[in-house]
Amino acid sequence: MQDDPRVLVSTDWLAARLDDPQLRVLDASWHMPASGRDARAEFEAAHIPGARFFDIDAISDTRSALPHMAPPPETFASRVRALGVGDGQQVVIYDDSAVRSAARAWWTFRLMGYRDVAVLDGGLGKWRAEGRALDSQPAMIRDRHLTPRRQPDLVCDVTQVARAAKLGNPQIVDARAPERFRGEAPEPRPGLRAGHIPGSLNLPFGRLLNQDGTLKAPGDLRKAFTDAGVDLARPVITTCGSGVTAAILFLALERIGHQNHALYDGSWTEWGSFPDLTIATGDA
Repeated sequence: MQDDPRVLVSTDWLAARLDDPQLRVLDASWHMPASGRDARAEFEAAHIPGARFFDIDAISDTRSALPHMAPPPETFASRVRALGVGDGQQVVIYDDSAVRSAARAWWTFRLMGYRDVAVLDGGLGKWRAEGRALDSQPAMIRDRHLTPRRQPDLVCDVTQVARAAKLGNPQIVDARAPERFRGEAPEPRPGLRAGHIPGSLNLPFGRLLNQDGTLKAPGDLRKAFTDAGVDLARPVITTCGSGVTAAILFLALERIGHQNHALYDGSWTEWGSFPDLTIATGDA
């Protein structure tokens, strides 16, 4: 693959730079509540040397009733500075999660105007499969100044999404499994209706990944989007259950050079909870 330190880097790229004092590695593993897994405990037991733990639930808007909504800039700056991350550093984010949660943390950095940030292709699973070094020691952290510059064009709220659904523009692309999109499977969070945003298209995030969890080649990514009915010449809003796997679609769009895309932060957790918002079932 071609490494891009603002989008996606390989395990070889990261291994060659682990001793760089301007590199910061973050573990952003996050698991669905029913998984029974403890991301922080797993991180403390084994992580890439020098890594710090990025808690998606803690580095969020804790005032919101919705899960892990994007944090206010001041909260982001405070929490990330406490991890020793600041202006001018190269950040690489990985995960060991079935929902590839590193993309969500990467998107959060991008939302805050931080450009020198990439996802580790294949995550901890690929790193471990290659027999690379792991550590259980905490990193030595020094506070570093960070200046957030929120990029509002990278995120959409429910009003913007409702307008897009009504007008058919931008295109809304849903990363959830087909059964959830069609309303045939119950939602993992209680109290949510089943179905999808009217007019949205379905592209399950797994169709963008190889068997080893790496992102598919750009040509295959483009084909996955077009096969799902997406016109890559037009704007896109990505969505999912709670804004985590929607970031994988966002990452893939960045990888192929798409120019106009945003993420619906509230996603189905918000849309499906409001009875006055129309839902659709079946195929798009």
